[in-house]
Amino acid sequence: MKTVNIHEAKTQLSKLVEEAFEGEPFVIAKAGRPMVKVTALGAPVGKEVKRLGFMAGQISVPDDFDRMGQEEIERIFTSGK
Repeated sequence: MKTVNIHEAKTQLSKLVEEAFEGEPFVIAKAGRPMVKVTALGAPVGKEVKRLGFMAGQISVPDDFDRMGQEEIERIFTSGK
Protein backbone atom coordinates (compact mmCIF):
# COMPACT_ATOMS: atom_id res chain seq x y z
CA MET A 1 0.00 0.00 0.00
CA LYS A 2 1.29 3.41 -0.98
CA THR A 3 2.11 6.00 1.71
CA VAL A 4 2.14 9.70 0.82
CA ASN A 5 2.90 12.75 2.95
CA ILE A 6 0.28 15.44 3.47
CA HIS A 7 1.85 17.87 0.99
CA GLU A 8 1.93 15.23 -1.75
CA ALA A 9 -1.68 14.25 -0.93
CA LYS A 10 -2.75 17.89 -1.32
CA THR A 11 -1.08 18.31 -4.68
CA GLN A 12 -2.16 14.94 -6.12
CA LEU A 13 -5.50 14.47 -4.39
CA SER A 14 -7.58 13.89 -7.54
CA LYS A 15 -5.17 11.22 -8.83
CA LEU A 16 -4.91 9.52 -5.43
CA VAL A 17 -8.69 9.47 -4.95
CA GLU A 18 -9.17 7.96 -8.41
CA GLU A 19 -6.62 5.24 -7.59
CA ALA A 20 -8.36 4.52 -4.26
CA PHE A 21 -11.68 4.29 -6.08
CA GLU A 22 -10.14 1.73 -8.44
CA GLY A 23 -9.08 -0.45 -5.50
CA GLU A 24 -5.66 0.94 -4.54
CA PRO A 25 -6.02 2.44 -1.06
CA PHE A 26 -3.30 4.71 0.30
CA VAL A 27 -2.07 6.08 3.61
CA ILE A 28 -1.51 9.76 4.38
CA ALA A 29 1.40 10.40 6.73
CA LYS A 30 2.54 13.46 8.64
CA ALA A 31 6.27 13.72 9.35
CA GLY A 32 6.59 10.06 8.35
CA ARG A 33 3.93 8.92 10.83
CA PRO A 34 0.86 7.24 9.24
CA MET A 35 -2.28 9.20 10.08
CA VAL A 36 -5.18 7.96 7.91
CA LYS A 37 -5.97 5.29 5.36
CA VAL A 38 -8.03 6.26 2.31
CA THR A 39 -10.11 3.53 0.69
CA ALA A 40 -13.09 3.45 -1.65
CA LEU A 41 -16.54 3.51 -0.06
CA GLY A 42 -17.96 0.03 0.04
CA ALA A 43 -14.52 -1.58 0.22
CA PRO A 44 -14.56 -4.37 2.81
CA VAL A 45 -12.86 -3.48 6.09
CA GLY A 46 -12.04 -5.36 9.27
CA LYS A 47 -14.27 -8.37 9.76
CA GLU A 48 -15.95 -7.79 6.38
CA VAL A 49 -12.81 -9.01 4.61
CA LYS A 50 -13.53 -12.67 4.03
CA ARG A 51 -10.83 -15.01 2.75
CA LEU A 52 -11.36 -18.38 4.41
CA GLY A 53 -13.89 -20.37 2.45
CA PHE A 54 -14.19 -17.82 -0.35
CA MET A 55 -14.47 -20.63 -2.91
CA ALA A 56 -16.98 -22.70 -0.96
CA GLY A 57 -19.19 -24.68 -3.32
CA GLN A 58 -17.04 -23.92 -6.36
CA ILE A 59 -14.64 -26.86 -6.09
CA SER A 60 -14.93 -30.46 -4.95
CA VAL A 61 -12.40 -32.92 -3.60
CA PRO A 62 -12.77 -36.55 -4.75
CA ASP A 63 -13.48 -39.16 -2.07
CA ASP A 64 -10.27 -41.02 -2.99
CA PHE A 65 -8.08 -37.90 -2.79
CA ASP A 66 -5.81 -39.41 -0.13
CA ARG A 67 -5.23 -42.49 -2.34
CA MET A 68 -4.69 -40.73 -5.69
CA GLY A 69 -1.41 -41.87 -7.26
CA GLN A 70 -0.83 -44.36 -4.45
CA GLU A 71 0.45 -47.15 -6.71
CA GLU A 72 2.94 -44.87 -8.47
CA ILE A 73 4.19 -43.45 -5.17
CA GLU A 74 4.65 -46.95 -3.75
CA ARG A 75 6.49 -48.01 -6.93
CA ILE A 76 8.85 -45.03 -6.74
CA PHE A 77 9.72 -45.62 -3.08
CA THR A 78 9.95 -49.41 -3.17
CA SER A 79 11.76 -49.96 -6.47
CA GLY A 80 14.20 -47.05 -6.20
CA LYS A 81 13.29 -45.76 -9.69
